Amino acid sequence: MDTTLDAAALEAMRKDFSASPTYRLTQNAVTRVALADVALDREVVNTTDHAISTLLDDWKVTNQQHSGRCWLFAGLNLLRVGAMQAMNLKDFEFSQNWMMFWDKLERANYFLEAIIETADRDLDERTVARLLDTPAEDGGQWNMFVALVRKHGLVPKPFMPETKSCADTREMNQILRSLLRQGAKTLRAATAGGGVGAARAEKAEILRVVHRVLCIHLGTPPEQFDWQWTDKDRVFHRDGVLTPQEFAARYVALPLADYVCLVHDPRPSSPIGRTFTVEYLGNVLGAPPVTYLNVDVPLLKELAARTIQGGEPVWFGCDVAKMMSDEYGIWDARLHDFGAVYDTAFTLDKADRLLLHESQMTHAMLFTGVDVVDGTPRKWRVENSWGKDRGKDGFYTMND
Repeated sequence: MDTTLDAAALEAMRKDFSASPTYRLTQNAVTRVALADVALDREVVNTTDHAISTLLDDWKVTNQQHSGRCWLFAGLNLLRVGAMQAMNLKDFEFSQNWMMFWDKLERANYFLEAIIETADRDLDERTVARLLDTPAEDGGQWNMFVALVRKHGLVPKPFMPETKSCADTREMNQILRSLLRQGAKTLRAATAGGGVGAARAEKAEILRVVHRVLCIHLGTPPEQFDWQWTDKDRVFHRDGVLTPQEFAARYVALPLADYVCLVHDPRPSSPIGRTFTVEYLGNVLGAPPVTYLNVDVPLLKELAARTIQGGEPVWFGCDVAKMMSDEYGIWDARLHDFGAVYDTAFTLDKADRLLLHESQMTHAMLFTGVDVVDGTPRKWRVENSWGKDRGKDGFYTMND
């Protein structure tokens, strides 16, 4: 059997397309208009309102700009709720740049130590290859966020404001990747020639350079600061000089060590009720590992709704670009009818999408509201970190 695309097969495809007025009409539309607009299901848009029975947010959204800091923004946005209440402020932000600085430095140390531990493996061995592919990425997980807060504390945004490189991390990350991959070669050679002790002596010098690069791009983190503010009732307060650890201890009300990360993974390899981790996924050496407890979707919804109704937002992650509209501020699994556009069925379920690399968690945000009818959640309020010009002033509605 001929397995090539021969002339007869190509001609049959052309005739099949040309014979359909629907295909030609769709072609005219998609060649002139964005696919998302052509596929948009107007019924979903027309039946989605943004009213929520339990609404927590009464503040402005933040903006991670051109960076992958969503998990840090979502975590800090969660913590700022209690800080605003404690300080009687209408709006407040912790420094996201502060968190990025320490994540980059801690992650460099984590990466270099992993390189030493795997120095006896081939460069193209799966784990080593993955480490070398992602030595200085922006993304992260809930446990990694907690590890940074517990070790390094927090500072208000004015004491380490945004810089060009934290708002757009591409150039800085490229320099860090080059330095860390170069460092990986050095450490592997040092381990082979002089053992782990020799490699760790080299690692200390590499980290000094990484620290220097981070200071140049992000600024030097303050060791302490003089904190004072005027609250929303125009009452002045002064806390005096605090370290970042003291500030976090004073204004983080949530017991971060008690929180667990729940996921729904329906693949046969991931039994419900089991915890999972990923080798060499982390940032702070010595911190608890990144772990996930696999649960069913109804339990996820129940716990999220109860938490929100109790007055606390919920940090969460999802595959952000699927079935969303910035213009209308909507997420809905039926929002875009791609099957109608292409006259074909998209049949993969969630387990298949995970197995076949069609889906993965790409973005972290906050649930700040839930609409419950007869005890059942039917839609969710989402605080994003893409600024106020996307969604509805930066907020979205996610239909259940």
